[in-house]
Formats: sequence, C-alpha cells, structure tokens
Amino acid sequence: MSRAELRGDELIARRVLTASPERVWAAFTEPAGVAAFWGGSHATVPPDSVAIDLRPGGEFALDTRAPDGATRRLRFVYVSVTAPHELIFDEPVTGLRTTVTLRPAGTGIDLTVHQRRLPAELRTAQAADGLASILDALDTHLEKP
Repeated sequence: MSRAELRGDELIARRVLTASPERVWAAFTEPAGVAAFWGGSHATVPPDSVAIDLRPGGEFALDTRAPDGATRRLRFVYVSVTAPHELIFDEPVTGLRTTVTLRPAGTGIDLTVHQRRLPAELRTAQAADGLASILDALDTHLEKP
C-alpha cells in the first residue's frame, strides 16, 4: 500500500510506478483513466460522470459513489497543465490545491501528489489513507494492458 504523509494543512503521497509518463498522464487526464482509479478503495466513479477540460481555467469534475449509494460531485479547476509532467488544480469551494508531478525514475515514473490548504475536515489519517488507496488503485489500473 502507498503511504501518504499529513503535515499540518498539507498531504503528500509518493509512488514509483512502472508505466510510461504518457500512460500515467492519460490516467489523470482522460475520463476512462480517472474513472478507473479515482475512487480508490472507498468509492466508484461512473465513467460518464467524468468531465475534463484540460487547460488552465478548464474544469475537471466527477461523481464519487460510496458503497451505500451516496453520490458526491467533485469539481476542480486547472491552474496549470504541463504535459506529461505536472498538473495543478484547485477545488474552488475549499481552496484545496493539488499538484500532481511525474518525474522519470529508472524504468518508470516517480509520482507525487501534493495537496495544500487542506480544510480542517481533511486533516485526518482517514484522508491520508484515502489518498494512499487512490494511488494503489492507480497502480492496479496501470498494471492492466
């Protein structure tokens, strides 16, 4: 399992993935890729709920569906898009900023997800575990041909 570290109002998770930068980038920027892993172990993402306008100022939105059927719409706005190296997006309601960085690492990619300005309700071990499970689901998704 991936680890995520909580530091005050920041949450940082790293993972070395054995996939090409283009494949990891596609997982974060194409609806089918996002739907395949974003819910981690705690939710599913209906593929038809994912909307991506991949440009600074563009919106990224999706629905997460909990095991009890409760659905929550998540919405983000891209701040910066530097293919295939870095994505920065904000959650407009809370101000949460997420930076996704991809760097070459041997035959794979060193992925870092750094969330800043976490609202108080997300400064928990449960949130850290949730981010770690999302990266685990991403790794599983990338292992498939």
